[in-house]
Amino acid sequence: MSTRTLTFGGTTYPLILPTLRDPRLHVAAVILTIHLLGQTVLDFRLSIPQILAAILTCAVIEVTLTFRHSRSFVWPASAMLTGSGVALILRYVGTPPGDHWTFEGWYLFAAIAGLSLLTKYVIRYRGSHVFNPSNVGLVVAFVVLGSSVIEPLDFWWGPLDLWMAIAYAVIIVGGSLITRRLRLLGLAISFWVSFAILLGILAASGHCMVANWAFAPVCGVDYWRVITFSPELMIFLFFMITDPKTAPSGQVGRIAFGMLVAAASVLLMAPQTNEFGAKVGLLAGLVLMCAVRPILDRVLPEPRSAADDVRAFTARLATGGTPAAGALRVAGRVAVGVVAVLVVGVGIVVAGTPARGLVLANPETGLNRSVARIDPSTLPPITVGEDVANWDSELATQGMQDVVVTLAENLELESQALLSRDPDLLTKVDHGDRLAEMQARLQAAIDTGTTTVDHYQFDAMDVSLLVPFGMQTGLSLGFHSQGTVIHETYDADGNVQGQTSEPFDLVFAVRRATGDRWLNVGVLPPSAGS
Repeated sequence: MSTRTLTFGGTTYPLILPTLRDPRLHVAAVILTIHLLGQTVLDFRLSIPQILAAILTCAVIEVTLTFRHSRSFVWPASAMLTGSGVALILRYVGTPPGDHWTFEGWYLFAAIAGLSLLTKYVIRYRGSHVFNPSNVGLVVAFVVLGSSVIEPLDFWWGPLDLWMAIAYAVIIVGGSLITRRLRLLGLAISFWVSFAILLGILAASGHCMVANWAFAPVCGVDYWRVITFSPELMIFLFFMITDPKTAPSGQVGRIAFGMLVAAASVLLMAPQTNEFGAKVGLLAGLVLMCAVRPILDRVLPEPRSAADDVRAFTARLATGGTPAAGALRVAGRVAVGVVAVLVVGVGIVVAGTPARGLVLANPETGLNRSVARIDPSTLPPITVGEDVANWDSELATQGMQDVVVTLAENLELESQALLSRDPDLLTKVDHGDRLAEMQARLQAAIDTGTTTVDHYQFDAMDVSLLVPFGMQTGLSLGFHSQGTVIHETYDADGNVQGQTSEPFDLVFAVRRATGDRWLNVGVLPPSAGS
């Protein structure tokens, strides 16, 4: 830190600024670079006012508390890291991609970041804070507010192109250099290796999860690959687990801590059937292990002591501390270790039972299709784009008619859901942004007593691959369609009050988001399909 002075009202106060060698500035440079990529090329659903609300709230709180304690103005480097970390992970539901200046939900970013920072001063043990501030604050916020209000950053950021490669390079190279300098690289590696092995056990058991960016439930090898190599996981291991103030200070303790956080995170992720639960489970693993860290400090070697050597400690575990231990004793201790690993693996598989196979029950269950039966002969010929044919030739040549029929049925079932005031029916035909839109229309119909439904008559239709809501939402089928839409208005008693019609030119996005049935995920302007 470099010290200067500020003078107010005739009183001089020290001004303490960080030096260029301060590792907190290096961490800040990495995170701010990711923020910059997110705003310019990665389509993060995050705005600059939301980011600033989190960072400035933490900065003001830290400067105020530090001044009251020391009568000095100290640059709030750690607090600003907490704020930028919260903003990087936190998403306010409904924030559109590409809207860099929206103020939607800014107050939540400020409140969650501020509460995260305050945990440093409220929850302490032996003169130091117990939890990584941004980590514990985010977990509490996700649990309390739920996925209808906020959610974590997605595991999948987009296809691996030049900009994603740059993002990976910034996180991995920057994180490795910083953690190596802080002697925390071993912790990061032990976490990642352990996590990859344990998540592999979970994935091999047939685990699945629903994700907004996925064309269908993410299962097995795809589940393991997406999460193990997720840039969000890299941020978690390089910039949350490796917080020097909350990680053990001994080398043995750090390796053990990384392995235990991996085990706790996978165990908490195992029963989760959707990405929100999986991401909260991942983050909560660190909260849990930070809470029990004082116990680890008591049973592991004293930091910087002769016993604090990873190889020597491993050897002592195998031999029981006796240099001349017999082969039988060594084999017994190895067997105990193998049994412990098996117990953890079995526990993960058992915990993952709710998310095995298809994530949700059959979406056709309870679906009365007779009220929305579509005659395929009434639908126009479908022009299939070359990108669809290259992506899935069987779907393009044999299955597309069935998809179009399902799309038309879904639109009619949306109208039935509005008229019957049935929110459950909407969840059987819609997902993501379209579900949120139709739920809002249903609530408006309940509040006003007036319901307007739409009936679509298709004249022309072509289909192509579509990324409907920004890079992070993944692929959908986009049906660019023209025809006539009939709007019918009903009163509270279900009587028709009026009818109008008009031509339409729209793109209908569909995806198998939760299983075998195709669900409507968006209705967009024609430019979305070009």
